[in-house]
Amino acid sequence: MADEVLDAKGLNCPLPILKAKKALTGLGNGQTLEILSTDPGSVADFQAFCRATGNELLEHNNDGDIYRFLIKRVA
Repeated sequence: MADEVLDAKGLNCPLPILKAKKALTGLGNGQTLEILSTDPGSVADFQAFCRATGNELLEHNNDGDIYRFLIKRVA
């Protein structure tokens, strides 16, 4: 279970990334953020975001039109 959940459904790029970045700054190292998105582009966006920021993308999957990401704050 994530330490915090961000509901970014209905938002298009770059808003899910911007909201996730802000939410991650409020978490401590090792804590996790779950993001829910409906933007298909968010899969590539969150992979690139984690590579660029040093945070760890623990998992990502989709259930129909909902994309779920679990990111661990490392940086």
